[in-house]
Amino acid sequence: MNVNQVVVVGAGLAGVRTVEVLRGRGHTGRITLIGQERHRPYDRPPLSKAVLKGEADTSFVDTDLDALGVDFLPGVGAKSLRAGVVETTEGEIAYDGLVIATGADPIRLPGDGLQHVLRTLDDAHELRAVLVPGARVTIIGAGWIGAEVATAARRAGCAVTVVESAPTPLATAVGTEIGARTRHWYDGIDLRLNTMVDSVDEGGVRLVGGEFVESHVVVTGIGVRPAVEWLAGADIDLHNGVVTDEHLRTSLPGVVAVGDCAAWWSRRWGTRLRVEHWDTALNAPEVAAASLLGEEAVYDPVPYFWSEQFGHMMQYTGHHPAGERLIYRGDPEGKWSAVWLTADDVVAAVLAVDRPRDYVQGRRIIASGGRLDAERLVDPEVPLRDCVV
Repeated sequence: MNVNQVVVVGAGLAGVRTVEVLRGRGHTGRITLIGQERHRPYDRPPLSKAVLKGEADTSFVDTDLDALGVDFLPGVGAKSLRAGVVETTEGEIAYDGLVIATGADPIRLPGDGLQHVLRTLDDAHELRAVLVPGARVTIIGAGWIGAEVATAARRAGCAVTVVESAPTPLATAVGTEIGARTRHWYDGIDLRLNTMVDSVDEGGVRLVGGEFVESHVVVTGIGVRPAVEWLAGADIDLHNGVVTDEHLRTSLPGVVAVGDCAAWWSRRWGTRLRVEHWDTALNAPEVAAASLLGEEAVYDPVPYFWSEQFGHMMQYTGHHPAGERLIYRGDPEGKWSAVWLTADDVVAAVLAVDRPRDYVQGRRIIASGGRLDAERLVDPEVPLRDCVV
């Protein structure tokens, strides 16, 4: 396939990395990068960490789009797609090859009250400005983002309430058993578990059952949806994002998808995955660009994610739904990790809390399909690599 004009829709890390890889692989044709935000491209993980805490003001990606010969169109949104043409808020753009990298949008709750989300650089600055000493802050959701916002709010001297519908924090992400191990981290925070929100109203949050939680600031952190509404009328397969094969090719010829919006087929796990993590945005573009240029490449990583919350570094790797049993290493009051094993004792996933060596070795073992000796595994003094059988 002759690809001369490439259009990349989405100017986040996944989109920018795809541009870089295309040029690195020798593509000399025209590249147009469309970004809905008016900012230059930036990384998202620091928004809930360094930027929200006031340790940094920006997280711009260090790339020179002019030097790469890219036509960058900030503040332009995609409206629809038909074969060979992207319709944008500024008119139509023709393409020979298309990269869909539109990411995901935060889910909001019903109600007329102001609710902050944390997805963009502007979101981070707006939220940071209202996290002031004495402010009553209600955070809806005790997942990764909710916990990180709660960490920043408590550090800023706010009176923090966290409302979570599940029985424990992180229940959706890693299950209630592990989530229960983080509950004591919320010391000094009004943690409301098994609690549903009815609406976000002026001055606070209305809970199911009628209780009203007065709040100066409300933050909604209950997850995101892939930003694919603009593709609703297109002849392209959509299911929990843009459906791709293991090459990140979509059902529409000449079109690939990458990043948070891509639901790709994993040979390793034998299922379709959509992973909303920085590591995916960083590395998947290698395969997306190769596939767009007609090369054969397969995307089948061991997913990775990290979170900094309440003074702890959490590092997760793998795909724990593939595991059948869970083994812990270390004291839940200190440094610990959890390892998911399949029925054959193959490592499916590792969650390391302040134990980076377990994460590093665990990811390598998962990549190699290694099996572990469960009896040795329970001893936290034994390195994971020494548990391989």
